[in-house]
Amino acid sequence: MADKPAIVLVHGFWGGAAHWGRVITELHKRGFNSLHAVDIPLTSLVDDAARTRKMVQQIEGPVVLVGHSYGGAVITEAGDLSNVAGLVYIAAFAPDAGESCGRISEETPPAGMENLAPDSDGYLWIKQDKFHESFAQDLPSDEALVMAVIQKAPLASTFGDTVTTPAWRAKPSWYQVSTADRMIHPDNERRMAQRMNPRRIVELDASHASLASRPSAVTDLIQEAAGV
Repeated sequence: MADKPAIVLVHGFWGGAAHWGRVITELHKRGFNSLHAVDIPLTSLVDDAARTRKMVQQIEGPVVLVGHSYGGAVITEAGDLSNVAGLVYIAAFAPDAGESCGRISEETPPAGMENLAPDSDGYLWIKQDKFHESFAQDLPSDEALVMAVIQKAPLASTFGDTVTTPAWRAKPSWYQVSTADRMIHPDNERRMAQRMNPRRIVELDASHASLASRPSAVTDLIQEAAGV
């Protein structure tokens, strides 16, 4: 099992490291023993990329970086480290140089955008009573309720943070499109995927929360990226 690379999982907006739970257990069943999930602060792209880099730098040997949602922007920014062997995007943003997640969303607004609500401290939330239909419509309502209550809201300003040098221009990449995504428009996902010329694009009939609703298929793509 020592020949398998380490896997570093990066969550996105309104998520947390625990969102990767089903993928983690599936990876472990398949013999991946070096598994890591970053809990990023969601305060700025600079902060989130720095936290991710620190984790990757602690790992000896090759690393496959996997990002969900905004986590895709994070791995795009942080994936330039020499031991990063590949990038996997799960229903994720993959900005080019000078692009932000907010700009990409504005080009083709997703259905769930209208269910976002800022608070007085500058954080942007998904309204709890709209979380199920916006983020995870293919999960049971009880699971979506828990996700809604424990959601980790980003600072709204993070949406405007731009990528400097996109790692996907230099690193092998893989992309999973969620065709029923209501937080990133599926057409935006397809556009971002196609321009990076990835090794593979997989389309799943899934919500934005494909990492929870389709963990086996998501793990298949990660395993392919790991080359085992």
